[in-house]
Amino acid sequence: MPTGLPERTIGWHILAWCSKYIRQPDGEHAGEPWRFTREQAHHVLWLYALDDKGRFAYRRAVLRRSKGWGKSPLLAALAIVEFIGPCRPDPKRSVRDPMGNLHPAGRPESSPLVQMAAVSVQQAYNTMDAVRAMLVESPAVRDYNLDVGKTMVQFGDGRPGKIEPVTASTASLEGARPTFVVADEIHHWSKGTGGFAMAAVLSRNLGKRPGGMARMVMTTNAHSPGEGTVGEQEYEAFLDIKSGKAKRTTDVLYDCVEAPPDVDMVDEDSLRESLRVAYGDSVWVDLDRVISEIYDPTSDPSEMRRFYLNHVVAASDAWLDPAEVDAATLADAITPDGGMIALGFDGAKSDDSTAIVATDVESGHAFVVGVWEKPDGPDAAGWTVPRDEVDRAVRDAFERWDVVAFFADVAYWESYLDLWSESFREGLFIKASPKHSVAFDMRTRLRDFTRAAEFTHAAFAEGALTIDPHPILIRHLKNSRRRPNNYGVGFGKTARESPFKVDAAAAMVLAREARRVSLEAGVMEKRARMKPGEFFSF
Repeated sequence: MPTGLPERTIGWHILAWCSKYIRQPDGEHAGEPWRFTREQAHHVLWLYALDDKGRFAYRRAVLRRSKGWGKSPLLAALAIVEFIGPCRPDPKRSVRDPMGNLHPAGRPESSPLVQMAAVSVQQAYNTMDAVRAMLVESPAVRDYNLDVGKTMVQFGDGRPGKIEPVTASTASLEGARPTFVVADEIHHWSKGTGGFAMAAVLSRNLGKRPGGMARMVMTTNAHSPGEGTVGEQEYEAFLDIKSGKAKRTTDVLYDCVEAPPDVDMVDEDSLRESLRVAYGDSVWVDLDRVISEIYDPTSDPSEMRRFYLNHVVAASDAWLDPAEVDAATLADAITPDGGMIALGFDGAKSDDSTAIVATDVESGHAFVVGVWEKPDGPDAAGWTVPRDEVDRAVRDAFERWDVVAFFADVAYWESYLDLWSESFREGLFIKASPKHSVAFDMRTRLRDFTRAAEFTHAAFAEGALTIDPHPILIRHLKNSRRRPNNYGVGFGKTARESPFKVDAAAAMVLAREARRVSLEAGVMEKRARMKPGEFFSF
């Protein structure tokens, strides 16, 4: 957040209007006039700051604060402002701030459509409940002729305009033209929940409104790295803005306060002081109760850090450190046509992903040959992996590069593995198993796969490998969770039905194992002695 106060903002007008027309929704002060905390007011003033052309300085905002800080009530209040309040700059009028400085006044949106977006129906209606509670005893119902219903708020005289909840499954989502969108809990908006597709549709819809005044404000707790959520995407975009990598560095408002990074979680005094920093002036938060939650023996320490200290930390059972994954990315590494590679394959039928990952035999650099994931939204119904495309990608890889080994998991793809073995067996240097040149059954070879996973884990920790910055590969690596077994520590999904896939990570481990076995068997030396066009023989 910028320091100080904006030079020009309609926020002062909005703060005054809210104190008249919005009511406290719950607690001991329920029904009393709404009052912003200083931190909330600071957010409002900057959210409605204007540039030199009289337009909003920020086209999107992210509010990332600790659980219970007051994100949802604040955004519910702003939804009401955007529906009937002075939410658009009026250059013909002005107001004074408490210091006596003049600022532009606001005016209502002429045809407001405010959407309360969430990935679940329950979450969407939770936010709508706050809107309804702020209005039911407000003079706004009379002064603005409002019909406050259970599912939406609209004008009683039939004028166009409403506040409505929407989710990824809302049939009319694509064609709407909202003036304001509240995107709630975006740390839950993943590809699997339809969140990425919904965020993209909402952003496009906002762009349909003339004048560039339609905007989206997102709320989030600190995300879990690697889960591939919109919350994580917004955080990484913020880092690009902060570092200067982004082309535009001033049009996204990222409002975040974290507890000090050096907090001693064991020292209760240190923890309490850090919580005071994270929660600021949210005086309603019972810090004693929060500390009891953190110290509960059943609590996950990483989750406690994310929810209450607002720290972005990996899950306690993460297989890889997300920072190590990021550090391993190398964008410009290219394996030339004809170069030696080892392939790994992990396939699925419909729900899980299917991935082909290659490893350059000489350098060890891993890159994605092909990956297929279940799409979001309506296209997901009945979707199956396009097997012809996968088969073509495998065959193209053998045509383009010198594939010395191909380790492919057996599940769901037995017939294709037999075809690939028949087609490419002669050119392979190493068999995937004693009985099959391609098939590597991860179900029956758990010991071998676990060992391969541990080699890969060590390579990440030591900075001894590089990977292509493919977003799906990176996401699957960060999604992977530690899975101890009788042979060591492997990895897997968070749960069997989890939408956070790991198949590209598994394919990469198989490719690295194929490369390792080939190197130990002397593939570099033997290839150097071979004549052009000569094949390996088992």
